[in-house]
Amino acid sequence: MNETPPAAPNPERLHTPVARLLRPLVRLFIRSGLTFPSVAELLRELYVNVAEHDFALPDKEQTDSRVSLLTGVHRKEVSRLRGAGAPVGAAPAAVSRTSAIIARWLAAPEYLDADGRPRALARAAEPGGRASFDDLVASVTRDVRPRAVLDEWLDRKIAAIDAEGRVALLQDAFVPPQGADEQLYYLGRNLHDHAAAAVANVLDGPRFLERAVHYGGLSREVSVELEAKSREIALRALQEANREAHLSCESDPGGGSRWIMGVYVYREDAAAADGPAKPKEAAKPRRERRNAGGEDS
Repeated sequence: MNETPPAAPNPERLHTPVARLLRPLVRLFIRSGLTFPSVAELLRELYVNVAEHDFALPDKEQTDSRVSLLTGVHRKEVSRLRGAGAPVGAAPAAVSRTSAIIARWLAAPEYLDADGRPRALARAAEPGGRASFDDLVASVTRDVRPRAVLDEWLDRKIAAIDAEGRVALLQDAFVPPQGADEQLYYLGRNLHDHAAAAVANVLDGPRFLERAVHYGGLSREVSVELEAKSREIALRALQEANREAHLSCESDPGGGSRWIMGVYVYREDAAAADGPAKPKEAAKPRRERRNAGGEDS
């Protein structure tokens, strides 16, 4: 028996969570010089695009009038913006390639040592038939020469040449430089997918795992210690998920679906997300000793 999905929350109830959601993004916008008129125009285009494609009625042509009714955008503006297409975050080729190569190095048995760690690889094929760095790159892409990938990785400190002349992996994930185009791509993709999971849980009932463990009223020393420990836990979980995904892909015929597992760790010394604290609140911090065990969305 199919259950009726819960009704969407009314607009008034969304004001507070949306304000909290947008606050760090507004901070980014202002620091980057992205002005309110620019963001307003982008939102107008997104409203029209989402209404046009996500709220079309079955077997009926979507009209300017209906899009205007759904969004509150004037019909003339709807006519101007329809078909313009909202920004799409296609992964830069270098990001996809680098991430895929590192993921395979961390998961495929032929590139791991006896302890399951990525072993240092000979640059080219060597006696004994052990997989080399050239083999690794060729197993992911043949569009770029392995030497070009190696030069890029050496320059970006993703890999290094050890004392025996082998290629050693220095990072257990692709970490783009701060402010680089690659990092901005991940900003959009990861926040989109996290928000999409949370919104799906609000609109359709819990479907996706979207949980957090959080403690407040801590000393700075304890919060820093917990941040470091949670990083270690999160990285182990992601590495295990990568190995499982690699095994599954080995026998998968392929299709149009995608999957992502993400984690985040955050720490702050003041309630920045809620705005400036009042003096009394700052003087009497409350201790929250309960973790968020359910879907926070």
